[in-house]
Amino acid sequence: MRSVISFKNVNKYFKDFHALKNINLTVFESEVLCIIGPSGSGKSTLIRCINSLEEYEDSGEIIVNESIVKKDRNLKEIRKEVGMVFQNFNLFPHLTILENVTLAPICVSGLTRIEADIIANNFLKKVGVGDQINKYPNQLSGGQQQRVAIARALSMQPKILLFDEPTSSLDPEMVSEVLDVIRNLADTGVTMIIVTHEMAFAKNVADKIIFMDNGSIIEEGDPIQIFDKSRQERTQLFLNSILIN
Repeated sequence: MRSVISFKNVNKYFKDFHALKNINLTVFESEVLCIIGPSGSGKSTLIRCINSLEEYEDSGEIIVNESIVKKDRNLKEIRKEVGMVFQNFNLFPHLTILENVTLAPICVSGLTRIEADIIANNFLKKVGVGDQINKYPNQLSGGQQQRVAIARALSMQPKILLFDEPTSSLDPEMVSEVLDVIRNLADTGVTMIIVTHEMAFAKNVADKIIFMDNGSIIEEGDPIQIFDKSRQERTQLFLNSILIN
């Protein structure tokens, strides 16, 4: 199986705070990786380094599809291949749903309006909001806005999708609809990395799970190993606390 993302001894600091500590990780083509762990453990920082939303100039190396992720080096090409869905949707409030989704294909990929509209309509239908194209973000529910954000990421037809806690800003009743969309995407063969606090979802959808704490990868394995056969006391304590709460 081909490696599409590789972390090699990556360290990241925010001034004196050591946010990522000697991260070594390989993500393979079509793999679904879920990252779990307590708040502040470095999960979001790790995925934001993949497309250089956070720079890791301290030490180590990140390789995405054979390109080294460094400032001003192949960054535009890497970002074309890596889509990202954020916690807070980040939709443009003054643009319609269709305009939000077609903006990047037109401005970045150079598609015509007609070409971009066809692609956008296809993905908006795929995530279940195809009938909302002429509305503005504030006319949609949080769950609908997040599905639009997923369609926007898909419209660039990336090889890799990053999800940074995609349900954390949603009301509880809206969480399941967004998770269902992501589950369906997992069956399409796109490589996905998902930071999530939804343990049942991670156990169900992931090929591989990593547990992070205090900037380090404490344990890595398939869902059965992490949830049922964990060898690390810190992982067990975290999972027990989630179950208790």
